[in-house]
Amino acid sequence: MFSLTSAAAQQIRQTAQDSGAQDLALRIAARLGADGAIECGMGFDEPTDEDLKLDIEGVAIVIAEEHQMLLDDTVLDYVELEPGEFHFIFGEAELVAAPTQSPTAPKTSGCSTGGCSGCASKAQA
Repeated sequence: MFSLTSAAAQQIRQTAQDSGAQDLALRIAARLGADGAIECGMGFDEPTDEDLKLDIEGVAIVIAEEHQMLLDDTVLDYVELEPGEFHFIFGEAELVAAPTQSPTAPKTSGCSTGGCSGCASKAQA
């Protein structure tokens, strides 16, 4: 099941309000890249009847059927990667939930972690 952290939910709600997208859902998408990595993306959109519809911490999320399997056990987070530099990242649930990571564990960076990479969404939602 796809999920998001409280920090991500708060930033998404703020971004929706700032951009006038309060009445839209956040569409999450994923695809398998040429190198085998899962690439994730997101943006505000109108839901369709075929979408999986979630409401997580007051954020309406929609995922098209063809993306659901790739996003299973994925968490969307909003983190400070460098001082003053915040980004949305997609990660595997067990990595995002872990309070610390070992030096050999996959690291969270930019918009990538383990499962999803390359969303380039930053704070735009």
